[in-house]
Amino acid sequence: MRAEGLRGLGMRRLASTIGYAPNSIYNAVGDLDAVAMRVNARTLARLHAALGAAVKAERTARDNALSLADAYLAFVAADPRVWSLVFEHHVAPDSEFPDWYAAALAQATDLVDSVLAPLIPEPVERRQAVAALWAGLHGLASLSTSNKLAVLTPEPPRDLARLLVGRFLGQA
Repeated sequence: MRAEGLRGLGMRRLASTIGYAPNSIYNAVGDLDAVAMRVNARTLARLHAALGAAVKAERTARDNALSLADAYLAFVAADPRVWSLVFEHHVAPDSEFPDWYAAALAQATDLVDSVLAPLIPEPVERRQAVAALWAGLHGLASLSTSNKLAVLTPEPPRDLARLLVGRFLGQA
């Protein structure tokens, strides 16, 4: 994944890399979709840890939100191909995500929700704000890691992310 992204992920190649037979992986984990979801769950757990480290009790909620944006961009920039699997891997439209996968995603988004709670007390509006900010930051991170952001603007992604979050939350 780190070297080639999603295109490099294949069951035989994975099995060869870790020294197992492909059937052993199928029996233990499932098909390639299940492997990708397991990798994604671990990636989301690492993201949760990185975001959690960015939040400090002594900071204002707004400053913590800005720190979360910084941490998100830094996390994506540090491992863009592994992070891209979270968004590039598609599951069949009629499939549901397993509870353990939904829980992994919820850990990270719940942290953002808790940081925004003092600023957006209404739960439905806050959930929408988490989704909007997450999507906006993901767009910035994706454009940045693919070197396409420079086509739009010379500003660094961190400055744009802070502008996005700051304006969304209202300037202090």
